[in-house]
Amino acid sequence: MRSHELTQGRTFGLVFDHGEDFFSSLSEFCRDNDVRQGYIPVFIAGFAHVDIVGTCEKLTDPAAPVWSKVQLNNVEALGGGTIAYDETTDTISPHIHVSVGLKEHSATGHTSHLLGAQVQFLTEMVLIEVASPQMHRIRKPDLYDVPLLRFGSDG
Repeated sequence: MRSHELTQGRTFGLVFDHGEDFFSSLSEFCRDNDVRQGYIPVFIAGFAHVDIVGTCEKLTDPAAPVWSKVQLNNVEALGGGTIAYDETTDTISPHIHVSVGLKEHSATGHTSHLLGAQVQFLTEMVLIEVASPQMHRIRKPDLYDVPLLRFGSDG
């Protein structure tokens, strides 16, 4: 396990508007407000469609991460995650998980890593900036090349 005391920066309330692309809007907000890292303790959302990690195929290696996606429409969502900074691309690197319910299927639920979403009606989020240490992701080749969160200069 790794841990590091986090020094909080600013706290923001975000409201995404109907039709917005979730990740594009989040990236734009972070760029406009110079937020490079932080955490999202919670958000609630309506999404017209979402892409989440999942598959209906048999896994050849059940221990390996799944890189394919499942597409769902007309969902309600609850989520949270972290935002790290990628110096090589000068962009944020969000890692967000959601639990979504399909409205027209008795709110049947799915939970996974969020890959993409379009806001339907609203998304309301609390975002807490981390002033220090620097948060970044480093791919771990011996663990299926999964990008893992790191603090400061640890690698």
